[in-house]
Amino acid sequence: MEYSFIATGHENVTSLHKSTFEITTDKSLTLKGDCIIGVNSDKTLNDLPDELKELIMTDDTKIELILETDNACDNIIGYGSSNLTLDHPSDMVCRKSTFTCNRTLMIKSDKAAVDLDKELINDLKQGSNLKVTIRI
Repeated sequence: MEYSFIATGHENVTSLHKSTFEITTDKSLTLKGDCIIGVNSDKTLNDLPDELKELIMTDDTKIELILETDNACDNIIGYGSSNLTLDHPSDMVCRKSTFTCNRTLMIKSDKAAVDLDKELINDLKQGSNLKVTIRI
């Protein structure tokens, strides 16, 4: 199963966080948001199809997240959990840890913001569109 949506970059994307990265519907970003890589997302966790949510909310479901700009692409692998609620109204967070809250999209991610492709991050700093694909 595959589901895609669009967010945008922002001049304040720093991609320095060592344990998470986040995509949000918020329109702006301060330099304190060092995990946020995409803003102005056209989808929230609430918008994910029910069939996809069921898979993500299952322990050890392998999730591939594909991040694409015009010039770069990065693939991140993480896992679902029965502890996920997938109901935050604005934020989607991918975590290296096993911590869960209503903002969490996946846990045990093999990458955090600091690990993402540098060309991808440079595009996002320029305000490029970010295509996000969730693949199970």
